[in-house]
Amino acid sequence: MDLGLQGRRYVVTGGSRGLGLATARALAADGARTWLVARHADRLREAAESLGPDHGFTAIDVAIEGAAEAIADAVGPIDGVLVNVGGPPAGGTLDLSDAQWREAIDGVLLATVRLLPTLSAQVVEGGSILVVLSTTAREPIAGLGASNALRPGLAMVVKELSNTLAPAIRVNGIMPGRIATDRLMAVASGDVGEGVPLGRVGEPAEFGRVAAFLLSPAASYVTGAILAVDGGLLRSAG
Repeated sequence: MDLGLQGRRYVVTGGSRGLGLATARALAADGARTWLVARHADRLREAAESLGPDHGFTAIDVAIEGAAEAIADAVGPIDGVLVNVGGPPAGGTLDLSDAQWREAIDGVLLATVRLLPTLSAQVVEGGSILVVLSTTAREPIAGLGASNALRPGLAMVVKELSNTLAPAIRVNGIMPGRIATDRLMAVASGDVGEGVPLGRVGEPAEFGRVAAFLLSPAASYVTGAILAVDGGLLRSAG
């Protein structure tokens, strides 16, 4: 299936590894040019070079003020953006300290809402925005209290912006379940595939292909959607 990505330009935050890099690879495989954003320049350079000569990067922490403006200055007009920020500290709601809550709010909530006004202004008509959420946007996960609190709010931001920016720009959310990333391995214990109807954890490439579709013109009539890529893990219907 041709996603219509040839020559299009996309910003991918959190693009040096994991879900972001998997999405960049899927976009690049269909002919798009990507601009990767993350904190570590060496890792970013390696990731961009692995995609080919038409891909660049900005090394910056998206949680700091001014990050969105620095990215916008570097890339100019774009066809879309994957907003993918770091996961919050693990821990149950009753166990997290004030400092951990502040870290979560700054790194997940504020990082996302600071990026969206500036980067959405860079997206050309017919483009798209995709925000990486989590299945905690729909169902809580034990031991991830900050994610349980923050991701549902960001899902509502997606729904709001899908109306605010329509019809010029599509805005969707994507909820990874148990995808085999460094982040999952760091916070998980036991058999991480247990309870997944498909019987295993997902591969980053499986997430990346779905994300690339939602960002692409092939999904031209999809906006305001919050789509799970979770192997059937969510039990709720909506």
